[in-house]
Amino acid sequence: MGRRVVITSVGIVSSLGNTEPEIMDSLKSGKVGFTRSRFDKEILICPVQDFNLKSFTGRLKNARYLNQGAGFSVAAAALALKNGRRKSSVFSQAGLFAGTGPNFDIGGECSENRFGEMDSKRLQALWMLRFLPNTAVSVISEIFGIHGENATITTACSASLQALGEAFRKIKDGYLAMALAGGGDSRLSAGGILAYQKAQALHVGKEKPEKSYAPFDTKRCGFVPGEGGAFFLLEELCHAEKRNAQIYGEICGFGCTLDGYNMTAPDPEGKWGEKAVRSALDEADTRPEQIDLICSHGTGTPLNDEMEANLIYRIFQGSQPSVISLKSWIGHLAAACGAVETAITLFCMRGGFIPGIRNLEEPCHAGINLIAKSIETEADSAIVQSFGFGGQNSALVIRKWKN
Repeated sequence: MGRRVVITSVGIVSSLGNTEPEIMDSLKSGKVGFTRSRFDKEILICPVQDFNLKSFTGRLKNARYLNQGAGFSVAAAALALKNGRRKSSVFSQAGLFAGTGPNFDIGGECSENRFGEMDSKRLQALWMLRFLPNTAVSVISEIFGIHGENATITTACSASLQALGEAFRKIKDGYLAMALAGGGDSRLSAGGILAYQKAQALHVGKEKPEKSYAPFDTKRCGFVPGEGGAFFLLEELCHAEKRNAQIYGEICGFGCTLDGYNMTAPDPEGKWGEKAVRSALDEADTRPEQIDLICSHGTGTPLNDEMEANLIYRIFQGSQPSVISLKSWIGHLAAACGAVETAITLFCMRGGFIPGIRNLEEPCHAGINLIAKSIETEADSAIVQSFGFGGQNSALVIRKWKN
């Protein structure tokens, strides 16, 4: 029996807002930020409007070394630690775990690249830092004086949920008393859009941006890329209670597996994705019928939604928990999706509100409880699921905190 791990602060930067009240207001009013990419008018995106890193951090000498996704990580971490009201000295022994993605903005970073000749007077001396996956963690560590166990995790769309799971385990097993964990990402550059276009993974259409993206619908045809980040301050329960910290929720179980099937497509049988979900439930000592809410990966791609719907049916068919897809509200945040969706799920549980899957008209599976219309109802326990390119599977069980 391991130690209990609680969430004592949340920092989030998203297209729905940067605070719990802002995000809940957006969800309840139906406000979303979908628009068209300037690189291709048939491609939908969901950007964070007017993002300025220094408005979160103040003067930051190393800002020039952060790509957009890394900037979201640093901004969300700054919000989490500010909300936690902790001085930097307290973090000297804390852990730091981040899920990050690659910087696909090759043309933007090396705009004068011609036939392999890249060097120019405008190229920064340390331009490579904008491509290293651990740059965000290095900057966060320097700002806040974090020196404990750490890891930068790059397991595609599973990365930030896995970062949360790894931090949870380190605290649960006694290696750490406190850790900062989460992730940030952005794939809205020309290179990012091109990468997903080539992979034929994107939603393409001329309909109104806010009306067409529909995960788990029979007409689904791909995902809409978004951007953002979220970080959490995790603590061992007694450590949090000693300092009278506000507790938002509890992480109870984590599961992680690899399909070993295909570089971009999930195993259609969902065998190893199912094992990740069941492992998280087992570690949480939670039966499927005790889960009230499933925050699905729900990308809107034909293969993922089919696999995931069947997986949910096999595990939860006797209990019918509510199934949502937050990507229908914020787009697919790639490496950051698990952390951002965990934050929003936690806010919804605290607020007694379950957001419906936008534009869901013809569900692709009749045997699971896909929520098409938002409802006000209590949810005490939830599982968040992330399934990424390369067959990366992660699942996290969280509970709303009750005093």
